[in-house]
Order: sequence, then C-alpha cells, then structure tokens
Amino acid sequence: MDSRDWLILKLLYEKKNISKTALALYISQPSLTSRLQQIEKEFGVQIVTRERRGVSFTPEGEYLVKYAEEMLLRLENVKENISNMKYGVSGTLRLGASKFMMKHKLPRILKLFKEQYPDVEFKIVTGWSRDVFNLVYNQDVHISFVRGDYNWLGSRHLLFDENICVVSKNKIDMKDLPKLPRIEYKTDYLFRAVLDNWWSENYSEPPFISMEVDQVDTCKEMVINDLGYAIMQDIVVKDIDDLQMINITDKHGHPLLRKTWMFYHEDSLKLNLVMAFVDFIKSYDLTSL
Repeated sequence: MDSRDWLILKLLYEKKNISKTALALYISQPSLTSRLQQIEKEFGVQIVTRERRGVSFTPEGEYLVKYAEEMLLRLENVKENISNMKYGVSGTLRLGASKFMMKHKLPRILKLFKEQYPDVEFKIVTGWSRDVFNLVYNQDVHISFVRGDYNWLGSRHLLFDENICVVSKNKIDMKDLPKLPRIEYKTDYLFRAVLDNWWSENYSEPPFISMEVDQVDTCKEMVINDLGYAIMQDIVVKDIDDLQMINITDKHGHPLLRKTWMFYHEDSLKLNLVMAFVDFIKSYDLTSL
C-alpha cells in the first residue's frame, strides 16, 4: 500500500460509494475497483462488501482504514516539518471554525494573513463548535475557533465575547416570557444547555415555542417581522436599530456571555506557520471586524 491507497480507503470509508469516491479522486470506477481488489489480494482479506446503495466495510477493512488515516496524518506531519525546516512561513494551515466564525470573521482574517504571508494555503473545516473542538482535540487541525467554554487543557486565547439577550420587535416584560411566542433555532448543545439552565432558574413553566427554524439568521428575520421573541447573542442583531434587546444575567446578576476561543496544542507552535498565525491572531482586534 502507498499514500494513494491510503487516500482511497479513507475517502471510500467516508463516502461509502464507489462512484462518488472515484469522482473525488478523478479516476474511473473500474480503476478504483481494480485497486481495491489488489489491496484485498495483498492482505488476503475482503475489505468491502457491496450493497444496493453502496459499500460497507468488513472488520478487516475498518482496521485498514484506521491505519490509512494514521499514515496520511503522519505523511502530512512529515511534509509540514520539512516545510518548516526552510525557516519560512509557508505550507498549508489546517483550521477548524464554527459556522458563525467562518461567516462573519474568518474570511477577512485569512485575507489579511495571506497578504502578509503569500506562500500560505488554508484547509478549513466548518461545523458546530462541538465538532471543531473535536478536530483540534484529535489534532486533525492545527487550530480551532470554538464558541463556548469547552474543557480544553491545551493552549487557548480569548477572541471576543458576546452578551446573550432577549430580542424582540417591541418592548416586553421579562416576567411575561413564558406566555409569549418564542422562536427557536438550531445551535450547538453547549449553548442550548446554557439557555435551558437560565430558563429553569428563572421560570417554573416551559417556554411557549411557536416556531423552530434552521439557523439564527432565519430566526432574526422572524423577530424583525414581529413573529415572536428569541434569545441570541447581541452580535447577531447589533446593526439593527429598531429591535429591543435585554441582556440576561445568571442568578448572581452577572451577564451571561458566550465566548469565542482559539484552541491549539502548544507543540504545534514548533511549526513556523502555526506560530505566525497564532501571533497574528493575538495581535488583532477581532471585535473591529
């Protein structure tokens, strides 16, 4: 097996489909099938079984996929270390970013960093904060931008924080919230737990959920059109003048905040590329973006 075989196994395991994997690798389906057969012959085991909608991996196949993933990561590390030996800032920076960070902050940051270090490329994975936290935890990326207070034992840097507030089109009395229509939106489990805990501390009855939408921007539009109130970060609606915002507090009267962090492993700073990016972020005021 070589690096091409490792990539074939990794992608096929992710896609569970011969044609989609062949398309992603820019090879023909017969060529991919032939290579799989060669790998099976080399190890004397069946790697995949064909099903109506794709393929599934045998236990031996799953073992080889794990090996392939480990070898691809080791190869990536070797490439990074060789690039680092040039004493310049170059190579591919692997980042994980929450959806909010990717939409509102990261494009501008990457543009400015690229202007300063033109030999740098980026590989970015976006998702819920829980998922991008797992990426840096497992060292699948160099750095993750995560919203929320996760239990991280590595290095971290606070980027900014946001007030959590009740947002509505018209003035409302907080004691009336359980009776008023609330618009919910999909968010990560940690933030949902913060909101649920705050609610249980302040109200003895559940909220009246009148609508559930897919994302916070959709929720914002519903609030703007006076279809209910929502609980969200003030940064989402800070540029809208005709909305009412009430910052919420914990039982001790402290403002409830949602923090955004940069997480990374200290060892990764041995790479010039990672060190340069971390220093760049620390010197930049992200609240100005």
